[in-house]
Amino acid sequence: MGLKLGVNLGYWGIGPAGEEALETVLAAERLGYESVWVAESYGSDVVSILAWLAGQTKSINLGAAIMQVPARPPAAAAMAGATIDKLSGGRMILGFGPSGPQVSEGWYGVPYAKPWGRTREYIEVVREIIAREGPLEHHGAHYDLPLAGGEGKALKLNFHPLRERIPIFVGAIGRKSVEMAAEIADGWIPIFFSVDAFQATWGEYLEAGFAKGGRTRADLEVSPSLQVAIDGDVEAAKNVVKAGLVLYLGGMGSRKTNFYVDLAHRFGFGEAADEVQRRFQAGDRAGAFEAMPDEIVEATSLVGSEAEIADRVMRLAAAGVDRLIVSPVHVERDQQLHTLERLAAMANSSATG
Repeated sequence: MGLKLGVNLGYWGIGPAGEEALETVLAAERLGYESVWVAESYGSDVVSILAWLAGQTKSINLGAAIMQVPARPPAAAAMAGATIDKLSGGRMILGFGPSGPQVSEGWYGVPYAKPWGRTREYIEVVREIIAREGPLEHHGAHYDLPLAGGEGKALKLNFHPLRERIPIFVGAIGRKSVEMAAEIADGWIPIFFSVDAFQATWGEYLEAGFAKGGRTRADLEVSPSLQVAIDGDVEAAKNVVKAGLVLYLGGMGSRKTNFYVDLAHRFGFGEAADEVQRRFQAGDRAGAFEAMPDEIVEATSLVGSEAEIADRVMRLAAAGVDRLIVSPVHVERDQQLHTLERLAAMANSSATG
């Protein structure tokens, strides 16, 4: 099987929205893209957008990248996933992650303590609900269902899901979270993925997770999320990528807790990442942009000529990547569609090359 492709709509209104989003998804579906993925932070939500797409598409899978664990109880996530799966004829892919302390505590009012223990248990409960083997009885460290001493009773989903197991992916970049993904998840979505740093950064944690779960590499679909632009105004596209990196390194988290700065250190770009964060948090956003080296852009995105990107796609496939979840970053609409088309041709070539 060749390299699978997914198109990432990102956040509604920050990425494509409305008819533009639908045009992108339908174009990807025509080109043979296997999936479309939607994000949430503290604006648009994943469930609404995927339900909207379910009735307007025919074959493309509908992925959550990601549904934030503090945003809804596991029962609500399971209900939404099973409903969209039914509406779409079995095309739903669930994706979960704990978000970060600023969003979890500042937006949802949910304490961020033990985020990955909570996420592991959340996945267990979602799977129990969708499997529908009986009324839900789950008494764990984070979720107690039904609540002890109250009037609640054990319930089970009151309709039969189309599938007894919907694939669950995990958005993770930390060591222990990646190990957990390898142990229990159907797929793993790393953001700011570098094929050159893949094994050195995550290899031992993947292997530890496989061993702990009694699994092999074939049990996990490695599906990095990457920004892409093929041909056209490459410098403008690189600037779009750079602006996004500045926001994540500078503004997504605090000086104490920023997972993306930590990841940049592990990729070998720690000094530059620290400087970007320092300038951004001092209010110097222009200076933060200037401090972002092109090397980070090149390591974590697919921006360049068709020949350059074809070479990198082959390297990604050779490294064991199963699916690329891509966000076209050209400003021009025709160039976005050109990028989707050429990438589809490259993915097909990787199957026969």
